[in-house]
Amino acid sequence: MKKILTLVFVSVLGGIIALSAYTLFYSNQQTTALTDDSLAPPLINAHFDTKTANLITKEYTDFTIAAENTINSVVHVKNTSLVTGQPTLQDLFFGRRATPRAQVGTGSGVIIDRNGYIITNNHVIAGSSSISVTLNDNREYEAELIGTDEETDIALLKINAEEDLPSIAFGDSDTAKVGEWVLAVGNPFNLTSTVTAGIISAKSRDLSANNSQSFIQTDAAVNPGNSGGALVNARGELIGINTAISSQTGSYIGYSFAVPSNIARKVIEDIMEFGDVQEGVLGVIGGSVNGRFAEEYGIETSQGFFVKEVEDNSGAKKAGITSGDIIKKLDNVEISKFSDLSGYLKTKRPNDVVNVEILRDDELKVVPVKLSKSDIISVEFLEMELRNLPTKIKKETDIKTGVIVQRNQNAFLYSRLGIRPGYIITGINDIEINTIEDISKFTEKYGKDVQDNIFKLEYMDRNFDKKEVIFR
Repeated sequence: MKKILTLVFVSVLGGIIALSAYTLFYSNQQTTALTDDSLAPPLINAHFDTKTANLITKEYTDFTIAAENTINSVVHVKNTSLVTGQPTLQDLFFGRRATPRAQVGTGSGVIIDRNGYIITNNHVIAGSSSISVTLNDNREYEAELIGTDEETDIALLKINAEEDLPSIAFGDSDTAKVGEWVLAVGNPFNLTSTVTAGIISAKSRDLSANNSQSFIQTDAAVNPGNSGGALVNARGELIGINTAISSQTGSYIGYSFAVPSNIARKVIEDIMEFGDVQEGVLGVIGGSVNGRFAEEYGIETSQGFFVKEVEDNSGAKKAGITSGDIIKKLDNVEISKFSDLSGYLKTKRPNDVVNVEILRDDELKVVPVKLSKSDIISVEFLEMELRNLPTKIKKETDIKTGVIVQRNQNAFLYSRLGIRPGYIITGINDIEINTIEDISKFTEKYGKDVQDNIFKLEYMDRNFDKKEVIFR
């Protein structure tokens, strides 16, 4: 009996020890599993407090305040123009003239001043005989055209309201960053103010063939009627004027473009103060540095603006910038391509001082440059843009005088005489033309009647063959 009780006691004790050991082992195994990050649940809880989770669940952009502050400052712009259609057979038979008819175009605009100044695109109001503006609360006003700038596609309107109007404050488009959220506000398809959202896809975009543009590119939906509307950041500041879309259908397919606010602001300030745009020029000729360019010229850097030539009498020349320098920055704005440089200069006026960071002999150097007036670079003459003869032509040929045609919009000179970009004007009325200063003096002498006082024109074609024409 005693042996049986001893055996039972040992069995019970062994069971207790085994159960305790199993419980302890199993408990430790569970604890290890719960603290192993690799086995954490794949769904992130809103209170999961890691840096990644915070970015996903706690950081978001609220557009409601920016939208509320913007929609009442964006207006509908209606442009009415009179156009004459093709004459009908009856018109020709009875000797009648075709009857002009009204043609209406629409777009958007942005109130930038409580007194009723409105910025829009030049192409929205081009050719208008009358302009009307409708506010977001449906009040309608006749608008006065204050001025336009075709190059930047900016126009300034003015309406007279009975009370102060809601306006948008300008932001700094230079500090806008790729990837930053933006809102596009306008009147697409003749609807009332419509808000779409996207990000800045790129900056300093040029859609032209002559490097004259510097757009902000976004993926915010912009459609016909949005032109002249506002591009604002998440704080509701105006950083661009929506201007163009890239599309094969005429409607939005993923890319839209806006004139940066710093350019638009400077243009309208010039219009209000001077009546036209004051253009400050650096006075350099060159091109963007890229891999192929760097290899060709033996340059180690692959970004910047390479100076091939410096204009005489320009601010760059006086500051000591020379051929071979690479411009890396203007003030604090990095220059990686020509549209960066041209876009920033569009925000400046003659006599403004710009700090130019150049790379020369593998050393960075900052040079202050006072910007020059554009007329030291080129002049408008008979609907042509003329520039001084490039140093390259002077070096490669025996031609030392003359001005080169940069652009020609004179239909007669282009179609009848064949004068086109690359031709060289060498004389007018037996007066030798050495520089654009000679052109300016001739224009000043005759004023508006300059074309009527030209009886002889001497020029060279692209093969440098001399030609002349006498006007009777």
